[in-house]
Amino acid sequence: MAQKKIRLQWVRSAIAAPTKHKLVVKGLGFTRLNQVIEREDTPAIRGMVAKVSHLVKVVNRQSPEAGR
Repeated sequence: MAQKKIRLQWVRSAIAAPTKHKLVVKGLGFTRLNQVIEREDTPAIRGMVAKVSHLVKVVNRQSPEAGR
């Protein structure tokens, strides 16, 4: 059975964030602002996203008909 995926986007800078928040953003795999990444939807990833919810957002997958 295939794992579900979650798409995340880094939307706010972590410059003034606490060091732990910076490490969570790096642990998620982000390297630059406004980057969109896809990770497996596990409780660990959801917990990381919850800790830095003010810096990242969950991006919905666009359907093929969305551009029409």
